[in-house]
Amino acid sequence: MENYVLDWLGLLFRWLHLITGVAWIGASFYFMWLDNSLEEPPPWKRNKGIKGDLWAIHGGGIYEVAKYRLAPEAMPATLHWFKWEAYSTWLTGMVLLTLIYYLGAESYLIDPRVAELSPALAVGLGLTFIVGSYVAYELLCASPLARHPLWIAAVLAMAAAFLAWWLSRVFSGRGAYIHFGAIIGTLMVGNVFRVIMPAQRSLVSAIARGEAPDPAPAVKAKLHSTHNTYLTLPLLFIMISSHYPMTYAHPRNWLVLLALVVITAVARHYFVLRHRQVNRPWIVAGCGLATLLLAIAIAPAHLRSAGTADTATPEDALADEGWHIVRTHCTGCHARAPTDESFTRAPAGVMLDTPADVRQWSDRIRSQAIDTHNMPFMNSTGMTATERERLAQWLAAGAPAPG
Repeated sequence: MENYVLDWLGLLFRWLHLITGVAWIGASFYFMWLDNSLEEPPPWKRNKGIKGDLWAIHGGGIYEVAKYRLAPEAMPATLHWFKWEAYSTWLTGMVLLTLIYYLGAESYLIDPRVAELSPALAVGLGLTFIVGSYVAYELLCASPLARHPLWIAAVLAMAAAFLAWWLSRVFSGRGAYIHFGAIIGTLMVGNVFRVIMPAQRSLVSAIARGEAPDPAPAVKAKLHSTHNTYLTLPLLFIMISSHYPMTYAHPRNWLVLLALVVITAVARHYFVLRHRQVNRPWIVAGCGLATLLLAIAIAPAHLRSAGTADTATPEDALADEGWHIVRTHCTGCHARAPTDESFTRAPAGVMLDTPADVRQWSDRIRSQAIDTHNMPFMNSTGMTATERERLAQWLAAGAPAPG
């Protein structure tokens, strides 16, 4: 009953997290495009204080959008603020982190092959990483380095590399990736809450008092907003990374994570430039080439060397051994009636009750249990390298039924 309730809570908050995340990052993309697409307005608009404008068509209507240099002639009765998208995304994300990785720490966060941790210690470390990273980021942005964008970017890159490496030495691959993403999300929502929103309130308050706005908060908000822009695509990748064990289950998963963060951040830079009417197609080509090289570099050795049946083993013996491996290491979870108490239904709908089921899902078994060693989950059943090799041989032979 408890697992069933947790499944429904996970579904609800994952759905909310997705909706609010789309709203937040979509708004970020739109306003970045809007800010970089404004054109020089005609003189009569400039005389009203308008800095730039543009015309757009959407949904059967034509829109005129204008941005004021400082303030309009009169403040509107209704001024729309964009903040709850960010706050709701972070809040639902933290609930998901708690439901899946903290309440289920022994299943999803702790990997005994990486570090022997108690659930309480693992959760404490996770929260410490998130809070500590945010504090360190705030101190860095308050330092003199904040006046030098390239220097602060270099320091943040080195900090990210160390953090990715350290997380991978403490948590499971999935746990390390999701905490790296939680840290990015916390930095981004912190930028909204502590810097961007206060700067906007300062602007509105100064206008209401009839005073000239202080430019310092706006400059600081611009820096933090730029950071958020380049973090959006890395964050989106991490949100879906748990579906791709060839990344987080790789022996050097932290390097894979860093490579993908760099590739996605550089890809975002292309769009930032493109909004400014600066086209650099070689950036997209470079990102595509880098992704291809990464895919080749992390391809499992099994794809190149394994996959042929062991002709020295009689088919009946191979069939008996292969089926025994599946029954020992797979069907506790992947069955029509799982016996593992962590699951009320077979994960991802993969059921391996019969050799015919195994043949149906053979490609998935190869990728999860042979190519990446992602299964059995956290290797809870202690599957050996020899068993993985024999399983590969059985699958290559067509997974014949045992005698």
